Amino acid sequence: MGNLGVVMVALVVVLVTLIWELLKVAVWRPYVVTKMFEKQGVRGPAYKFLYGSITEMKTLEQKVSRLALDINSNDIIPKVFPHYHKWSSEYGNTLLYWHETQPRVVIADADLAKQILSNKFGFYVKPEIRPSIIKLIGKGLIFVEGMDWARHRRILNPAFSMDKLKVMVKRISKCTIKMLEEWKAQAMVAEDLCVKIKINENFNKLTADIISHTSFGSSYVQGMEAFKAQEELQRCCAASATNIFIPGSQYLPTPSNIRIWKLDRKLKRTLEQIVSNRLKSLATKNSEVDYVDDLLGLMIGASRNSDELNMYEIMEECKTFFFAGHETTSNLLTWTLFLLSKHQDWQDRLREEVFIECGTAIPDADMLTKLKLVNMVLLESLRLYGPVTELGRQATRDMKLGNLLIPKNTYLMINIAAIHRNRSYWGDDAHEFNPLRFKDGVSKAATHPNAFIAFSIGPRVCIGQNFAMLEAKTVLTLLLQRFRFTLASEYKHAPLNILTLQPQFGLPVLARPLQV
Repeated sequence: MGNLGVVMVALVVVLVTLIWELLKVAVWRPYVVTKMFEKQGVRGPAYKFLYGSITEMKTLEQKVSRLALDINSNDIIPKVFPHYHKWSSEYGNTLLYWHETQPRVVIADADLAKQILSNKFGFYVKPEIRPSIIKLIGKGLIFVEGMDWARHRRILNPAFSMDKLKVMVKRISKCTIKMLEEWKAQAMVAEDLCVKIKINENFNKLTADIISHTSFGSSYVQGMEAFKAQEELQRCCAASATNIFIPGSQYLPTPSNIRIWKLDRKLKRTLEQIVSNRLKSLATKNSEVDYVDDLLGLMIGASRNSDELNMYEIMEECKTFFFAGHETTSNLLTWTLFLLSKHQDWQDRLREEVFIECGTAIPDADMLTKLKLVNMVLLESLRLYGPVTELGRQATRDMKLGNLLIPKNTYLMINIAAIHRNRSYWGDDAHEFNPLRFKDGVSKAATHPNAFIAFSIGPRVCIGQNFAMLEAKTVLTLLLQRFRFTLASEYKHAPLNILTLQPQFGLPVLARPLQV
């Protein structure tokens, strides 16, 4: 056999091997996994070659894309998860669907969710995500695993302690008051002394300003540059979220990829400059006095006192807490003000509490701890309109989960929005706004102590939850001291999941100063 014959045989072997692997992944495994779950009573939409359930999901999303919900309804499932809304009525709350060739089991049971999220042995890890999402959020504490996660968590924990966070209330207040003064100036020249505000856009800018000041201190201007790049990067990621991902396609010079590369380079350059300047400053005398009270300074300081994070890791953590720190709190404030604009009685109750505990003064951390009703309202807002509507985990081995056998590499999608609306946990008023359900704390708000998972639970509970709640309480207090809010008549109630839960058509409100 000549050289050409040998090459031809080799090519045939390679081709046959590739076809066999494709058939195993795209035909045989889906068949086996589907039958395995059917025997356990877990069913779902039929698997379609290579596409799985994606085509049907896109069709359902398209149907609801321009629809708005009843403004008095807090049942967002039909809009946010149209596929789950349809499939759960056909197959039950625990169901199997396919994202391309990847099996995904929806979990809407608090016991199973606790079992997954509380596991400390690495049996359920964060699932693999698209490279573009890593560029957006960073491979920081959210996505690292194993010993790297333990090291990052140990280094970052001191920076998020309440004692360290309390000193940031002044910076949060300063940023907020600046925004409110602009609102008042607009209202004073309006004919009816009332200003219409796109509250979601304003809160997005505000929380970016806050995280820039509290994270980067004197480098907050550069921090805002990083925010703008990250904001556009988020839009690029959201646009392709439901498209089929082909491994290696992130390296192709498509218009979308080229834009993502440019934004990623800009984000990296900005963060590298901020971190480099800070490290240089910390090398000078008394520099720690100037920078110890912002998150970057605290992170670097903690790192220098333990296993040091390198430049790349610090930059990735900056991406993580910059995205998570402004995006989630912005949406929490947006939906809280939506609920208070709808429920004027609760807006009055909160304002009364604020004036009793804080008067007209700028609140400090001690005042904020006394705002019990404010805390309840924020928790109820997180229950009904939490920024994170779903958590994903991947089984690293064949696992027993409750009564279910879960094959290795199956994705488990914990539907937080469904758990937060389950009447068996929250009662007949599960879809209603009732902050008093939290009067005795989170663990007693529902019949199941772990039915509230807005910040996750277990070892990977959100490290920034204290910061988020402190920031939200500060901003909300200052708002209630100065303005009364009502919904604008043109508001369309259309919550949409774009990595976080956002109002699809914006949230216009009317703000009227309490004192003119």
